[in-house]
Amino acid sequence: MNYETDVVVVGAGPVGLFAVFECGMVKLKCHVVDALDAVGGQCAALYPEKPIYDIPGHPSILAADLIERLKEQAAPFAPTYHLGRQMVGLERLGEAWRCSLSDGTVITARAVIVAAGGGAFGPNRPPLDGIEAYEGKGAGNGVAYFVTRREDYRGKRVVIAGGGDSAVDWAISLSEVAAKVMVVHRRPKFRAAPESEARLKALAEAGTVDLVVPYQLHGLEGENGKLSAVVVSTLDGDTRRLEADALLPFFGLATDLGPIAGWGLGMDRSQIAVDAATMATNAPGILAAGDVCTYPGKLKLILAGFAEAARAAHTAHEVTHPGEALHFEHSTTSGVPGAK
Repeated sequence: MNYETDVVVVGAGPVGLFAVFECGMVKLKCHVVDALDAVGGQCAALYPEKPIYDIPGHPSILAADLIERLKEQAAPFAPTYHLGRQMVGLERLGEAWRCSLSDGTVITARAVIVAAGGGAFGPNRPPLDGIEAYEGKGAGNGVAYFVTRREDYRGKRVVIAGGGDSAVDWAISLSEVAAKVMVVHRRPKFRAAPESEARLKALAEAGTVDLVVPYQLHGLEGENGKLSAVVVSTLDGDTRRLEADALLPFFGLATDLGPIAGWGLGMDRSQIAVDAATMATNAPGILAAGDVCTYPGKLKLILAGFAEAARAAHTAHEVTHPGEALHFEHSTTSGVPGAK
C-alpha cells in the first residue's frame, strides 16, 4: 500500500499521540507507525495500572487511562495507525520523505516527527537455566517481566527480584492483593525513591512483605512450566528456597533504536540531537520529540515531551507549508473538530 500525508509520526506512545493532536490543530494529517500492536508505548505495555503523578490537571492518573484520553484527544483528526510494524527505511525524495515500513507499506510525507521514546524495548533477563520454560504463562503464573493487571496476582505467592523503583513500587502495590510478596535483593539498601523504600521497609516490619536480603536469584523449580519455587543464594553460596507461583525479575530494560540509528540523524549517545527552539534534527523536515531526543536542559518527563510535540507540530507546519503564515489560535478560540 502507498499513502501520502502531511506528517508521519514514528511512535504511538503518549508523546506521539499528543503530536497527532497538535498537528491536527494546525491542520496537518498524520500517519502513525509503531512496532507494538497497540498504541501507548511503555505506558500501555509495561505499567498500564501504575499511577502517574506529574500530568498537569491530574493529581494521579493510571498510565492506561492517560493513553485512552490521549487517543480520544487525537481521534477527531482521524490519524491512520500502522501498528505492529517498524519504519525500516527513510529516503529523501525532493522536498518529501519516503517512509518504508516492515510490511512493505510506503508513506510519503513532507515532515516526520520521531517520538519513539528509547526505541524498541525488552527486559534484561536473569541468567537462570531453563527460565524460558516458565515464561509466557500469563494470569500471574510463572516468570513475567511486566505487570499489566495487578488483579492477576490476587492470592498468589510472588517473588520480586530487583532493587530499583519498579521492584519496590510493585512490591508495595502487589502486597495489597497477593497472598505473599517476597523481595529478593543483593543488598539491604534499595535504589528506589526514598519515600518508596521507607514504605517497603515499613511493610516488611509489619510482616506484610518478606525482604530476602542479601540474596540473588539462583534457580527455579517446577514441572511442565508450572513454577513451584524460586531458589536464591548469598555470595557465600548459602541457598534458600522460596515457594512461589510467580517470579517478577525487575532488572531494567534493554532499549534499541533499531533502524532509526541508521537514518543519518545527528546522535548524542543514543538520542537524537535537536534544536530546542524547533525540535529540528540535522535532516530537513525530520523532527524529534520525547525521550528519543536531547538538547541542553532536556528533562525526560512526559509533560516535557508534550511541549516538544507541540513545538514539533508547528515546525512541521512551516515545513509542509513554506512561506505560509500560521494564524495561531488557542484551542478555546479555534475549538477542536468533533469536540463536545
